Amino acid sequence: MKTGKINVQTENIFPIIKKFLYSDHEIFLRELVSNAVDATQKLNALAKIGEYKGEVGETAIEILVDKKKKTISIKDKGLGMTGEEVEQYINEVAFSGAEEFVNKYKDKTDVNNIIGHFGLGFYSSFMVSSKVEIITKSYKEGKAVRWECDGSPDYQLEEHKRKERGTDIILHIADDSDEFLEPARIQTLLTKYCKFLPVEIKFEDKIINNTHPAWTKAPASLTDEDYKNFYKELYPYSFEEPLFHIHLNVDYPFNLTGILYFPRIKQRIEVQKDKIQLYSRQVFITDSVENIVPDFLMLLRGVLDSPDIPLNVSRSYLQSDANVKKISSHITKKVADKLEELFKKDRKDFESKWEDIKVFIEYGMLSDEKFNERAQKFALFKTTDNILYTLEEYAEKIKPLQTDKEKRLIYLYTTNITEQHSYIETAKSRGYEVLVLDTPIDSHFINFIETKLENASFVRVDADTIDKLIKKEESQPSKLSEQQQNTFKPIVEKVIPKEKFTVVFESLSEKDSPILITQPEFMRRMKDMSAMGGGGGMGFMGTPPDMYNLVVNSNHPLISKIIAESDSGKQEQLTKQAADLALLSQNLLKGEELTKFIKRSIELIE
Repeated sequence: MKTGKINVQTENIFPIIKKFLYSDHEIFLRELVSNAVDATQKLNALAKIGEYKGEVGETAIEILVDKKKKTISIKDKGLGMTGEEVEQYINEVAFSGAEEFVNKYKDKTDVNNIIGHFGLGFYSSFMVSSKVEIITKSYKEGKAVRWECDGSPDYQLEEHKRKERGTDIILHIADDSDEFLEPARIQTLLTKYCKFLPVEIKFEDKIINNTHPAWTKAPASLTDEDYKNFYKELYPYSFEEPLFHIHLNVDYPFNLTGILYFPRIKQRIEVQKDKIQLYSRQVFITDSVENIVPDFLMLLRGVLDSPDIPLNVSRSYLQSDANVKKISSHITKKVADKLEELFKKDRKDFESKWEDIKVFIEYGMLSDEKFNERAQKFALFKTTDNILYTLEEYAEKIKPLQTDKEKRLIYLYTTNITEQHSYIETAKSRGYEVLVLDTPIDSHFINFIETKLENASFVRVDADTIDKLIKKEESQPSKLSEQQQNTFKPIVEKVIPKEKFTVVFESLSEKDSPILITQPEFMRRMKDMSAMGGGGGMGFMGTPPDMYNLVVNSNHPLISKIIAESDSGKQEQLTKQAADLALLSQNLLKGEELTKFIKRSIELIE
């Protein structure tokens, strides 16, 4: 037997490993199984190039839990280690066997199949163990050896009777880690971290992993049904099928494979940061992929796999560097490419999915300039007649009628077809088109789009009277004199709250309503932005109060009739009734005022 001290760069390496090196103790199983896969992949690689002449045979990795002995064993039939290699790779902390292997055979085999990369993975076992044993026999000639360490820098190394090639790692579980002796806990960890490893993993006599997941296959070999089945494999508790998918398969200038799925988003913005899973050569790394996937793509689901994404020593947190940014940009480009392809290939089908992906595309345009540039080709705008246009198509359609006297193109829109119905109908009676912009982020989206347009603006259809929203050269004369307006204005102001409404007179068509309620575009936008946490830096001032214009149509016969009424009491009653009708049409008449209106209406009918 040989005894000695592990060659480490600090005297307290084990406490550091146990407390700080890994963010979560459960990671030990991933690291040890990954090492076992590594050893198996190395053996396969050597056999492939003829450097190993023996029979490879069955290579499944087995995990055993013995609650009585308080042990967990990870057994592989990989290339194993000699005593000298144990000295080199186990006792020399942070000297990676995989790195040396890759350097030695980089011109002879596929180095991307070698998982191990840091050399510290094995030492994660001491996070949960009071003692660790290694029993290993190399594929080379020589005797098997047994290594043992109790978490101190002292170790023992001796010969062993093992006959078969491979390595057993035996963890003697510490008292404070008994949870890992529960088979259900181990099953959960294996499902989380090892579900798609490229070597079969056996636990409780069952193979628990899919060694050839969909993303590792050529897209041409997969059907739509294959992609749907893989989605169910990733998200077994999801009841909705995805709309479509993007299969990533890049080998230059970096390696990246994966499948991203578009769920049905509709009007919900749910940036869930655990729906895209990151793998490195089929080893699960994390589902916190914020540094790789642009924020708006966090609405998607799926898998990314890349050996080129830099990880820290625990493989748990991504490091920000230029490579990550390149991968991020590429993913954005591929998503834009796919959307453009779907739009061009079958626009009708794309339009049928629009309500499900609208929020995603708007969010992407707001948050990523390059995506915005690409999205101009497939981003759609829906009218109240349920017709969809690109912005360029729509501008051409409305240009003849909706260009005002200042040569400015006016995009009319509604945020609620039901509540703004009367205004929409008035606009349509003039031949105008009205867009539907009713998603939670549309107030931001409208502001953003306006900055990209020249000599154009978006105006909600109830922001003013229609003739003021799109001002033309001709204006209708008023049937009321200035004196009549000045006389009637105080009567109107008497029946409405002055702090909320400003009374104005407009020369509208006789067919328009006698009194309308409008909300100035600027004030309403400020309110919407403030409610969403924006407001141009004015959020600290709180949400601004609602302010409205009460517009009296000076050409409507009813207004002339009310002004001509000689009985001042009846005149005030009729004014109040007309104003309340306008308020009622905008759902602004409530409580006591609504009760009084109903009672007054019955009296007037009687």
